[in-house]
Amino acid sequence: MNPDVAAAMPELEKWIGRKRIVEDEIGLTSVQRVAATMDVDPASFKNGTPIPRQWFNMFFPDICAQSELGPDGHPNKGVFLPPIPLPRRMGAGRRVQIMGNLVVGQPATKTAEVAAIIPKSGRSGNICVLTMRLTFETGGKVIAVDEFDAIYREAVPPGAKTTATQPAVAPTDSEWRETVHFTETLNFRYGAVTWNAHRIHYDADYTRTEEGYNHTVQNGGLTMQTITDVACRHTDKTITGLTARLTKPIWVGDTITIHGKSTDQGMACWIADKDGHLCTEMTFDFA
Repeated sequence: MNPDVAAAMPELEKWIGRKRIVEDEIGLTSVQRVAATMDVDPASFKNGTPIPRQWFNMFFPDICAQSELGPDGHPNKGVFLPPIPLPRRMGAGRRVQIMGNLVVGQPATKTAEVAAIIPKSGRSGNICVLTMRLTFETGGKVIAVDEFDAIYREAVPPGAKTTATQPAVAPTDSEWRETVHFTETLNFRYGAVTWNAHRIHYDADYTRTEEGYNHTVQNGGLTMQTITDVACRHTDKTITGLTARLTKPIWVGDTITIHGKSTDQGMACWIADKDGHLCTEMTFDFA
């Protein structure tokens, strides 16, 4: 375990179970901006229109003052999330239940709860896994519960590359596949509508020199949202849940292939990059 994390654990454990509530009016303009970003006709949404079930997490941004941002573009530690003393943070996976829809113009809330903080050591060094549980409610009903994991990592020595596990080869036994180009403008617009200022998604110099990546990193939220929207287009059933695991970074500007096939529960999807490496795995439940 990283010694700074070990020393901080007594204080970090006090955060477990802590909750905060974020309100959102689900305004028409916000919904139309999200729709345009996901290449859906913005004019198809009016006040009172149900929003696609899988879009719930593109609202309720954590809004903080510019002075409260850290050097990586995230809010400073302790503002919204526990002050884990490791400098780099990236999304790793999600487990989601979906029971209903947000509605344009109908106020809603997100309750964010710190579910777990777990230090780990592995081949890529010392890390700490933060699990957040997000509960979304509108009209007096819970419409989604989203548990997501974020990995905090140690700093990269100056001039060094970030450590990474050997990439796995993506399966090829899909029933269907779609090619998607993750453009710079798409990545930028998604970061704007979700209020995500993490510099690894747009600042190439910072990304290379401070975090040791080869290139700006595709926003993991956008990756998962894109796969989910594609999966929903390949069925006439209603999405009720999903799981996701991010296994390899995708660079902004990359062209990837989304694969999918039916399962007993619903659908399995995954992303292969241009070299055939597995980047993301997701499973979906439909009813």
